[in-house]
Amino acid sequence: MAQNHYVDVEASIPAQNGDLELFLPVWTPGSYMVREYSRQIEGLQFSSADGKTLPFEKTRKNRWLVRSLSGPVTARYRVYCREMSVRTCWVESDFALLTGAQLFLAPVGQLQRPFQVQVDLPAGWKRVETGLAMLGNNRFEADDFDELVDCPLVAGNPAVYDFTVSGVTHRLVNEGEGGVWDGPRSAKDAEKIVATVHKMWGDIPYAKYAPKTYTFINMLTQAGGGLEHKNSTVLMNSRWGQRARQDYLHWLSLVAHEFFHAWNVKTLRPKALGPFDYENEVYTPSLWVAEGFTAYYDNLLVRRAGFSTHKEYLDAISKDIEALQLAPGRLVQPLRYSSYDAWIKYYRPDENSPNSGVSYYVKGSLVGLLLDARIREATEGKHSLDDVMRQAYKLYSGTQGYTEEQFREVAEKVAGTSLRSFFADSVDSAKELDYKPMLAYYGLRFKTAEVKKENKDPEAGWMGGAVAIQAGRMVVTSVRRGTPAYEAGLNTDDEILAVNDFRVLPDKVDRLEERLRQYSPGASVTLLVGRREKLTRLNVRLAKKPAETWTLEVNPEADAGAKQHREAWLGPDLKS
Repeated sequence: MAQNHYVDVEASIPAQNGDLELFLPVWTPGSYMVREYSRQIEGLQFSSADGKTLPFEKTRKNRWLVRSLSGPVTARYRVYCREMSVRTCWVESDFALLTGAQLFLAPVGQLQRPFQVQVDLPAGWKRVETGLAMLGNNRFEADDFDELVDCPLVAGNPAVYDFTVSGVTHRLVNEGEGGVWDGPRSAKDAEKIVATVHKMWGDIPYAKYAPKTYTFINMLTQAGGGLEHKNSTVLMNSRWGQRARQDYLHWLSLVAHEFFHAWNVKTLRPKALGPFDYENEVYTPSLWVAEGFTAYYDNLLVRRAGFSTHKEYLDAISKDIEALQLAPGRLVQPLRYSSYDAWIKYYRPDENSPNSGVSYYVKGSLVGLLLDARIREATEGKHSLDDVMRQAYKLYSGTQGYTEEQFREVAEKVAGTSLRSFFADSVDSAKELDYKPMLAYYGLRFKTAEVKKENKDPEAGWMGGAVAIQAGRMVVTSVRRGTPAYEAGLNTDDEILAVNDFRVLPDKVDRLEERLRQYSPGASVTLLVGRREKLTRLNVRLAKKPAETWTLEVNPEADAGAKQHREAWLGPDLKS
């Protein structure tokens, strides 16, 4: 049934006495949203050892109860698998990506026991790749349910590249190269990323348990995203992602990000993230460390590995700063609550999300940037955020985890000074981040917009608000707080029809911007919009478009000490 996106599952449960209740997780670790995987299960049946069908009842949205048993039980069911993401299952005629949380039923209260998985492949499929230990002939074993859920499988005919770093085998599994993606090149470059991360941490957690390998499952499926696992990761990208330099740097950053998680999250984790409760939300205020600091390190590790220039790295940071500074929600939601509310906000964005919230990835990465500079300055370059991560790993990795306060204490100890005001301002409140100390320490500045004095065009009016062409209509997709569009009452889903009673053709997305260029900042215009089939006029007072002032560059007036600090941070630059 692969061509129809179905996988058939048969689960054999050892002898039971009394009632047996099975459950399916509602979420998967690393992706903090209830996803209701049980909605994709069909045709569930239970039978006894002699083949007799057993009656059962559904007790919750994701639980099933079989009563009064006195022997082994077999469950058979089918799962619909057609969501191309790193946190779900996808099955088609050529390959399958199988995510344990969506696929495997387990007995309630019996998760601390071994699980075995046998994969029967369709004709023409040759291999299964996973982080699970292999028993032979596409048969695998997990020590417990956590490991079973934490080891996705890809089946089909992927290209596989092995390489060894620090005496440990790593595998790059490319599904979908299509004669376009350069597999050997990507394996060689992934090897360099792995070596760079090993050098930072000094310890290799996944080498301590079977199968003592790390597997990169690289799905070249024209999708995006990544999800960490204890000895593997699933990456999604375009098979064309090597053609443009920036696209390939993005892939390398994704490799670095998810691989870094083998330490930060899968081994060093917030206390709340283990043991897992697969049926309920698990709250933590510390995703700014778990995800945000990992996001800080991903591009930095690409730089350290020698793939990007100083300018390219600074440009990457600039994009994060701009993304944060253009989000009004940065002044509404504190960073630690962005983490706590991940279950209801981050994975469920709507048109008002930029106004009401902040990303713990983006702001968390920038807090990591500022904290790193603060520690380097306080210790005269003797210590950095690297030392904080290594010390926290030494103290809190494994089963215990850390509290938010414990992590802050480690940072203060490494810095040798109080960081309470820093964390209060950057993590606990919704204040603006203070970039000035970081800029001064590294000898950087924000690039000012260049203004051409000769043949200068008249300044154009600006309204704000994003539009898209949908079914031949120009439709508003979001309106950010503080823009003229917001103040005028323009709504998401309004259809833009005219400006000052002159039609705005919906033939291309920048047609509205072209029209508004005919008016100066401060001018008042009347928008004609369609709102639920009713025509409405809105008076908008145009403004000057905010200057793009968040691009980092080297400050030519900085002293030699700042240059030394910058090079200690970024290493020697690549030759141009």
